[in-house]
Amino acid sequence: MEHTLLPKILALPIFASDALSSVAYSVEASMVPLVLATNNYRGLIVPINLTVAGVMAVVVLSYRQVVHAYPTSAGSYVVSKENLAPIFGLIAAAALLADYVLTVAVSVSSGVVAVTSISPRTLGPVLVPLSLLLVALLLVANIRGVREAGILFAIPTYGFILSIFTLIAVGAVRCIGGCPHVGAVPDPLRAATPVAAAGMFAILHAFTSGSSALTGTEAISNGVSAFRRPQGRNASQTLGLLGLIAVIMITGTAFLALKTGAHPSNLASVSVVSEIARAVFPGSSASAFMFYVVQGFTFAVLILAANTSFQGFPRLLALLARDRYAPRQFENLGDRLVYSNGMVVLAVLAGLLIVVYRANVNNLLQLYVVGVFTAFTLSQIGMVRYWHRASRQGGAKAQGWHWRLSINAVGAVATAIVLVTVIYTKFLYGAYVVITAIPIMIAVFLAIHRHYAAVASRLRRAEVGVREGVSNVVVIYVADLNAAVAEAIGYVRGLRGTEVHAVHIGEDPTGELAERWRAFSRMGCSLEVLPLRGSTVDTVREYLRGFPRGPGRFVTVVVPELLRGRSLAHALRRSAFRLKYGLLGQHWVVVTDVPVLAEDGEEGGRRRKTMIPQYTEVLVFVSAVHDATIRAVNYARSLRADRTRAVFFALDPSAVDPIVRAWEERNIPLELDVVEAPFRELDRPILAEVRSITARPEAVAVVVVPEIVVHGWWQFALHGQRALFIKRLLLFEDRVLLTSVPYQVELGERAEHREPSAATAGEEA
Repeated sequence: MEHTLLPKILALPIFASDALSSVAYSVEASMVPLVLATNNYRGLIVPINLTVAGVMAVVVLSYRQVVHAYPTSAGSYVVSKENLAPIFGLIAAAALLADYVLTVAVSVSSGVVAVTSISPRTLGPVLVPLSLLLVALLLVANIRGVREAGILFAIPTYGFILSIFTLIAVGAVRCIGGCPHVGAVPDPLRAATPVAAAGMFAILHAFTSGSSALTGTEAISNGVSAFRRPQGRNASQTLGLLGLIAVIMITGTAFLALKTGAHPSNLASVSVVSEIARAVFPGSSASAFMFYVVQGFTFAVLILAANTSFQGFPRLLALLARDRYAPRQFENLGDRLVYSNGMVVLAVLAGLLIVVYRANVNNLLQLYVVGVFTAFTLSQIGMVRYWHRASRQGGAKAQGWHWRLSINAVGAVATAIVLVTVIYTKFLYGAYVVITAIPIMIAVFLAIHRHYAAVASRLRRAEVGVREGVSNVVVIYVADLNAAVAEAIGYVRGLRGTEVHAVHIGEDPTGELAERWRAFSRMGCSLEVLPLRGSTVDTVREYLRGFPRGPGRFVTVVVPELLRGRSLAHALRRSAFRLKYGLLGQHWVVVTDVPVLAEDGEEGGRRRKTMIPQYTEVLVFVSAVHDATIRAVNYARSLRADRTRAVFFALDPSAVDPIVRAWEERNIPLELDVVEAPFRELDRPILAEVRSITARPEAVAVVVVPEIVVHGWWQFALHGQRALFIKRLLLFEDRVLLTSVPYQVELGERAEHREPSAATAGEEA
């Protein structure tokens, strides 16, 4: 992680590319409402964009104070949550998430327009497919890792800055002797019913559209933890440099748009920046190549500006997941130390917007800015309260609190005014989509938080204690007599003092299968043939009702699987998968999968004869210490294997001590091994553990996985992914048995009014 921290020279293009590149469309965006209102709009171009630049300066100064106060994570979510209330933090988070998605859609679409400006008729039809392709490429580049992405984005961003600065400088010099003028604009925008002067609504609409230049300004404060140390100071300096560059580019481009007579056209043809570049670097001059340089770097930086969202969106989702407002999967770092799950979601949502709005930048911009100014306003109000509180507490934080509070107060007022103006001018033009989406997202956050809190409370009740003398009844599901069934029989015969039953679902009118079973199994139990009632799962469930079960008595259903190849898709389509999944909801029923991979051309599988393992070792995989884990430990001990131990894979060293302490506090009589996973991936450590057992001849590894079972598809999406990962990883491992010990969590009215089954009630009695 330390190796991936960024110097300022790489942090600027990674976190500031969005705010810097927005000059490619923000000045034009401010002109469109004016053009559609009146023909006499030119005198308003510079004043409106100077106002935008002034707001940019205020926001940058305000966020420098935020970074000073929060030198590790200074986003609007954290600031609003800690200084106002959690609900305000969620409002800021929802607004920012929506804005991050729009940033990708707008930046990529606008970048493709920069290319179509060169040849509108040829490239216009491929606008949407090309935009989607570039979003996919951005996703792949970012999943490769932060440092690699930083090097990739540095050249286009710095090239864009230099090309725009050159355009402004050359254009200003040429204006000394008479400014060059834009030629004929293809497909120009026209007012339907032009008036003599723009009304206040048109002026405000132009200002709010131009304020799209401020999107991405907060990205640096959100990504302070990615900077080299001292992180707060480096982030503050980078933020200041961003503000200076952005103000120069906005005002310079607005000045040249006025002097050259640039005029907006339909966004699928040419951009205002391309018009200015063609006027300043005419085709007949020696500097004509600079037109293509400006367009090339504009295209590149607009495409890569979406990288700001690919850094900010997953980091914000990770913060929400840490606080249990988003699915926990978003908190996971991949082996490249990036939040890849959040990146995938961002790419999918941005792609949907591009398809729905057909990559039309003007339409997408109507949804823009609402989210970012909502977050700005809440953050600045939160900082005003922060400095007021610091003034009372005294100490180092209180130094200079007067002027810091004043800066944030000015920022809060300025951004609040812009926010109200944005809602007023853009609501009917598309902003209502974001305004409606934000409360829906907040409702989802709160529902997820309530669910996680209820599940955690349920698991931490300590209702399940370590028990002695736990018994286990085994039911072998026999679909056919093959190598997988032979291995399952061998495993069961190796268990000590276990009651065994074997069942077949279907018909056996001649008794041939039952007779073959006696010779095949060499076990004392006969094969019970059950008529199919409904589905296989329903039939097995009804059969299991005849067994008493409860805290001191488990029923294990052993499901042999003969796999014809290493295809996960094929395994998921098998009836055995549906049976295993369908039994997870049964109380005190454990599911053991016995997968055997058939060799090529061998009909019966890898082994035809029953092999009783000479050594059996049980591994209980532990991720937390709660009632579900204790139940799995009780079950593992009931197997009476040659060795039973628990294994905790330490993805984060800081998680080791809490796990060990909790293990000791619950007085669990089972050794706990801590296995380091220094690269934050589980594949190699898990495989190393099981293969160290199966390397012995005639040894079997039984992997016991505590599995939390909830009801409802959306609740399922919040749990169980690690269990599924382990099952997928070990499915094709030789002599490895996968055992799921489900812990059913029933919440709300379902838990209060659930009636226990007759078998469970008998156990409780």
